[in-house]
Amino acid sequence: MVNADAVRNIVGIIGNVISFGLFLSPLPTFIQIVNKGDVEKFVPDPYLATFLNCALWVFYGLPIVHPNSILVVTINGTGLLIETVYLSIFFAYAPRPKRLKMLGVLAVELVFLAAVAAGVLLGAHTSDQRSLVVGSICIFFGTIMYAAPLTVMKRVITTKSVEYMPFTLSLVSFLNGVCWTTYALIRFDIFITIPNGLGTLLGLAQLILYFCYYGSTPNKPSDDSNSMELPVTAGDQGKN
Repeated sequence: MVNADAVRNIVGIIGNVISFGLFLSPLPTFIQIVNKGDVEKFVPDPYLATFLNCALWVFYGLPIVHPNSILVVTINGTGLLIETVYLSIFFAYAPRPKRLKMLGVLAVELVFLAAVAAGVLLGAHTSDQRSLVVGSICIFFGTIMYAAPLTVMKRVITTKSVEYMPFTLSLVSFLNGVCWTTYALIRFDIFITIPNGLGTLLGLAQLILYFCYYGSTPNKPSDDSNSMELPVTAGDQGKN
């Protein structure tokens, strides 16, 4: 008989690999920043949001909060390190006003994380209670992060062009959602299921839009384009 936990671990490992690829998707942007020595029109908002999202999922996956979720910790811990590198590069090349804004937002995020950790560890005395509180917060912020893809999808429909929605990124985002939704359903976890189920639906919608409007797009999108930032949750669980 197939062991459900073994299957879940295999799916989670695959999810780690896919999510890792999504975390690396902004890499061309930062190579461009380093080469030009200027952040130009880029903003740090997606990376600050992903930093907070990853930190929350790492906390959620800890044994004292939600046991048997080590694969959630590994990929979001990796994502946290990657986002820290991205933010460090951005900070190094950003003008003073953007640096001050980054520091302000990052300070608020760290205070919020500390408050959540203290409140949960001191106020919730069982793993079920801690999972409920932290998982609900993860769902809230994970759902907010899908505003970016929705904006891009609206742009595609309005312009009837997929120029700013690369196919590879949309496909990998869809596969990431499918993988982590499957992972969550094998040993049912509502807090991972909701954001990744949403990610699966949005990824599928992006692919449908791509095939609907690809023919009418004058400038075909490049797969190394970084015009769209995708969330990764719980693995964006993931974002990615």
